[in-house]
Amino acid sequence: MNTAVILPAQGMCFAIGINTATFVAGRIIKDGRIKRGYIGVAGQNVPLGRLLVRRHTLSVTSGMLVLSVESHSPAQRAGVRPGDVLVGYAGRPVAGLDDLHRLLVEEQVGRAAPLLVIRGGEILTLALVAEDARALTEPVRTVRPAQSEAA
Repeated sequence: MNTAVILPAQGMCFAIGINTATFVAGRIIKDGRIKRGYIGVAGQNVPLGRLLVRRHTLSVTSGMLVLSVESHSPAQRAGVRPGDVLVGYAGRPVAGLDDLHRLLVEEQVGRAAPLLVIRGGEILTLALVAEDARALTEPVRTVRPAQSEAA
């Protein structure tokens, strides 16, 4: 499904895969929104050393380096610290930010799930309860045009 085409940019366009579009449309029709999890970390993808991967028999060769942890966030409550490298969540491998985003789906919101982190060369398992991302934002307001009294 094409969503945008930038003509002067040599035909560059952006598209959404049909599976994603079907999922999103179904959820919007059913619930009026997409529910996503929030854990409260900022990070970047980093490669893992071969020895570390072998020593812990990891299924990934990269992870997500935690650069910061928000105060009062699910990650802070679970004990995540800046400098930790996330390598697993809810029993699934995390090779980077994209993997973590895919795993923070509505089924994980409000449910304790194991978060695997590397800290000081050791693997730690932390219990993390993701929150609903929308609960942290201001409610959406619908703005309707004023009706004239003449109508």
